[in-house]
Amino acid sequence: MGKLTNKQVENAKPGRHSDGEGLTLLVRKPPKNSDAKAGGKSWVLRVQVNGKRSDYGIGSLTAYSLAEARERARDLRKAAKQGRDPVAERDKDANAPPTFKDAAQRCHDAKAPGWSDKTASAFLSSLSMHIHPKIGKLRVDSITERDVAAALSPVWHAKPALAKKLRHRIGLILDFSMANGWRSEGAPRQSLSALLSKQQEGGNFPSMPYEEMPAFVAKVQGKTETMGRLALLFTILTAARNGEVRDAMWSQLDLDNGLWHRPASMMRKNGDAHTITLSPEALQVLDRVKLWRTVEADCRVFPGKGDKRLSDMTIGKEMAALPYVVHGFRSTFRTWAAERMPTIPEAAAEAALAHRIPDAVVRSYNRAKFLEMRRTLLDAWGRYAAGTSGDVVQLPLSLKSA
Repeated sequence: MGKLTNKQVENAKPGRHSDGEGLTLLVRKPPKNSDAKAGGKSWVLRVQVNGKRSDYGIGSLTAYSLAEARERARDLRKAAKQGRDPVAERDKDANAPPTFKDAAQRCHDAKAPGWSDKTASAFLSSLSMHIHPKIGKLRVDSITERDVAAALSPVWHAKPALAKKLRHRIGLILDFSMANGWRSEGAPRQSLSALLSKQQEGGNFPSMPYEEMPAFVAKVQGKTETMGRLALLFTILTAARNGEVRDAMWSQLDLDNGLWHRPASMMRKNGDAHTITLSPEALQVLDRVKLWRTVEADCRVFPGKGDKRLSDMTIGKEMAALPYVVHGFRSTFRTWAAERMPTIPEAAAEAALAHRIPDAVVRSYNRAKFLEMRRTLLDAWGRYAAGTSGDVVQLPLSLKSA
């Protein structure tokens, strides 16, 4: 029986801590002026091979718990007694596909330096509570879309916001696994959507599935141009609230740099000034709107009759025959971002929607880089919605009958 306990391992100070039978926990001193946790803990096994004692590294504490290190040590001692090379035995399975739980930890260790403390903590705790009980023990190369759907189903409607985050985190881990050679393909996305029912976001704002978006945009663009239709297209392409679009002024637009600077007075939801990037497709809509402009002075970009504020009914007229609402396009964009742009951080997608993001998160990316992430995201959304991304677009039945 080993000498160490889990608590002793967790609280071990720098130095060597023997568990017996050659197994030792090595705790290195952290570099000066760094976090105390940065030193690192790893397992080392001292074993005799062909009459010579040697130390063999087993792995870090994050990769192997106390129980797992003991089991691994037993295997290596057995190999040594049988005359086999412990190094070869240790390394032959080094790139064997890990369990989902192990892959999640490795993904976290690789990505956490670029995250805030809150994001890093939430990443592991949310998976531990909701996902690991379902698929944590499965090897990552065996996980299918059905496994992921089954893991998400308990929270998919009960906690839709959390479910979306969990889906994104699972996708990140499975993509990380593919990059490490543990899976032959990345995370399931479109096939997963077929297994999960549509979330209603509390039932207030029914949203169009993003697969229908290119066909819908093409249909709107194919009709006679009106101010309401142009405003609707701009709302879709910017993922903005339609009230913000109806309040937009020409003086807020920096067309040369593709930016829309929205003052705090316009942002009624959180009261913070916000800048949004404009995709080439959004700028094309503005080029068409310019032809409608009748005054030189600053005025609304999308005016109603008599230069008054465009009505909500006018911008939503195209939705009358559909089971969706204009505000739901924001959810459409957010779902698309999670499923089709997994390399863009969740914080960037939230910022694109003008949701409040902790300043520490923005600083962790660098403000200029963070803005460029959002530009990459909205530019890709513009191409997708306009049908120029290369995806095959077919008109859904719900739009054919509209």
